[in-house]
Amino acid sequence: MKNQRRPPFFGETVVITGASSGIGKATAEAFAEQGADLVLAARGEEALTETAELCRKLGATVIAVPTDTSVAEDVQNLVREALEFTGKIDYWVNNAGVLAFGKFEEIPVDVSDQIVKTNLLGYMHSAHAVLPVFKKQKKGVLLNNISIGGWMPAPYGTAYTASKFGVRGMVETLQGEVSDFPDIHICALYPGFQKSSGIEHAANYSGIKLSTPPPAFDPRKLAASIVKTAKNPTEASYPDWSAVVFKNLYEIFPGIVRYVSSAGVRMAMKKAAKDENTGGNVQKPSAGNMRIDGKTLFSIPRKPLIWAGAGIIGVLAVGLLFSGKTKEIK
Repeated sequence: MKNQRRPPFFGETVVITGASSGIGKATAEAFAEQGADLVLAARGEEALTETAELCRKLGATVIAVPTDTSVAEDVQNLVREALEFTGKIDYWVNNAGVLAFGKFEEIPVDVSDQIVKTNLLGYMHSAHAVLPVFKKQKKGVLLNNISIGGWMPAPYGTAYTASKFGVRGMVETLQGEVSDFPDIHICALYPGFQKSSGIEHAANYSGIKLSTPPPAFDPRKLAASIVKTAKNPTEASYPDWSAVVFKNLYEIFPGIVRYVSSAGVRMAMKKAAKDENTGGNVQKPSAGNMRIDGKTLFSIPRKPLIWAGAGIIGVLAVGLLFSGKTKEIK
């Protein structure tokens, strides 16, 4: 009888934050299929337990640790639980994040504050807690799911954008700090929009119903990219074509992208189905759809969105043709 080949992450310990739904849940399942021992973290215990059970059915050994990454003591406890579980941490996936959509001055200050605490300080708390473990082991990979929002602004998502720009700064600084540890890697992933349940959990002060606009991608493909990056660490990766396109366009035409994308969102907001404001999951655990997949498209007729997209593409195309003569809009 032939020996069965061990899966790629057999015996490796992977910590994943924001694992109760969406991208985090997809990532947990992806690592479970690769044979990893999983330490799953999120604020909502019930949904987190459900993810853990799904991963056990895939053959993984799993513990679930309710954790609010915006609280440093919670993250320190997460590290302790992981070390008690297997005695080591090989990979840490920073993924927990929240979003508020609407005019900046109409979003409560405490909501904006919590977005920065979760998205930026949460990633910093995790890095601060796990880096000493990596250095003691002399190896480890910190994977940061940032989004293309780390390179270009999300219209009417000011606090979200500020937090993502901050995470990119943290990552690039830490890459320099660990450069004398050849087996410690700090990685960043910058995906485009995802068809995940995350948009359904977002805080919404725009007055319209939200869903993910196109182009949007399957969170399972992003999870596969996270696993691939864990296997072969790279400092920065762009898991889908839209991330590459929009990053490059923003570098060439930052003003055009800012103003045209904001105008497109304003037009969508005029046409969209109305909805009441909500604080979403910013200050409390996610509720409702805790699956991987979520809704796509704004709840508006397709034609205005198509025209808005065509307008953006047209303006950018003209800009590309005359890039040698175009100056940044100020």
